Amino acid sequence: MQKFTTLTGVAAPLEIINVDTDMIIPKQYLKTIKRTGLGKGLFSEMRYNEDGSENPDFILNRPGYREATILVAGDNFGCGSSREHAPWALVDFGIRCVISTSFADIFYNNCFNNGLLPAIVSREDLVRLFDDAKRGPNATMTVDLEAQEIRGPDGGVVKFQIDPQRKHKLLNGLDDIGETVATRGPAIEAYEKRIAAERPWL
Repeated sequence: MQKFTTLTGVAAPLEIINVDTDMIIPKQYLKTIKRTGLGKGLFSEMRYNEDGSENPDFILNRPGYREATILVAGDNFGCGSSREHAPWALVDFGIRCVISTSFADIFYNNCFNNGLLPAIVSREDLVRLFDDAKRGPNATMTVDLEAQEIRGPDGGVVKFQIDPQRKHKLLNGLDDIGETVATRGPAIEAYEKRIAAERPWL
């Protein structure tokens, strides 16, 4: 998994509350178990018209936001079903950080196993970040995970919350399996050697 340390990029404002996982990646894209290729389906029901053409009014189709790597979103982002395809689609599109006041629990947990930072900020700070993000190509922000800071285009700083263990996982590019191997690897190896010696027929 790719490490997350510091990210500088364009931030796109998605001023919608209760964005659920079906909005993030609709059900017709759930047939695959691959983490790649899902970026094309991200927000597809809002990004595309019925004839398949792009909806020019959707934020990620507007000039200046097509290469966004940060998403500033409304409250309760990622609610709905527990599909892990939602963070897969965001990361595959190029989004590495979503900023909101709150996230649905399952989506929030899934983010940390996929290299996606869900940054929780206060409502007051979210309003400020929305204002910054509305500047189009000038809406460049820097997200510093180590310092737990978001720096806006004018130098303003917003702090965000994150659990220390989850922060460690992102900084080191560890999903749940990677973290287990990193912290329990020697014990697992010693156990395997002991079992091999005691039960060589296994």
